[in-house]
Amino acid sequence: MTVPKTDFKIFLLAASFMLLANTSSFAGGFPVRPKRLLLSPSVSYFYANSGWDSLRRRTPFANNGQFSSIGFSLYAEYGISRRLTAVALLPYVRNTYEDNNSKTTSTGLTDLEIGLRYYVANINYIYYFTVQGTYITPLYNDLTLGYREQGAEIKLAFAGSGKVLGKNYYFTLENGVRQYFGPDGPTQDRYTGTFGLTLDRRFHHQLSVSLGGFYSSSNFTRFSPILAVNKNFAFNQASLTYGYTANKRLSFFATGGHFINGRNTGYGTTASFSVLVKPFR
Repeated sequence: MTVPKTDFKIFLLAASFMLLANTSSFAGGFPVRPKRLLLSPSVSYFYANSGWDSLRRRTPFANNGQFSSIGFSLYAEYGISRRLTAVALLPYVRNTYEDNNSKTTSTGLTDLEIGLRYYVANINYIYYFTVQGTYITPLYNDLTLGYREQGAEIKLAFAGSGKVLGKNYYFTLENGVRQYFGPDGPTQDRYTGTFGLTLDRRFHHQLSVSLGGFYSSSNFTRFSPILAVNKNFAFNQASLTYGYTANKRLSFFATGGHFINGRNTGYGTTASFSVLVKPFR
């Protein structure tokens, strides 16, 4: 099976965007209480008109090419017990690549993620250690939307909070190793770190910075139009988030970010907006 060159390029960029979108979802370092539900709908935007090749050289896309992607996702977490929660992520994307010669668009659901998060231990109920197991299954047939392969991930997280310079702070550190079960993997390492400060005494306003990225490896080490799957790429990104907490049940977050470096991916600028809802307490 041969995929058109334009569709292949969309996949390479969309892969970066989808991985970014997953990173930007609600950080789960802190526990959700039993029988409590947390919902976080979000919208994300990605744009790139240049990219890094396999040697990490950045060049513009041919023929004034531009890639943009808008994604919608719904994250949910439900407290089963004091230590165990169920988690799920449902994403939907619209990817567009256009240049002087053509325009190609792909739209649809991508990979559904469902899993269990276990809070292994805590230190004085301030610092928390978490392990999460996730199952990934595709909800599409269009190969420009993803690998169309099942997978699994194990993620470790460490989160905490405290005070510094008279301000309340929090942090989360996460690292997940994901394996897709198709030919040649890939195996992916996904990592992110976030540090945030609460800006006022009433805990309404907060500001956080994040650094994170992905490293994807496979025995398949070259570009190929076969199934439009690039399985070897890497990137790092930095982002800044402003959050506003209206009350105990409702918070809003706006994020802007940029790719710092990469390999076989786009030189991307990102923006996202998400809502954190606790419908019942």
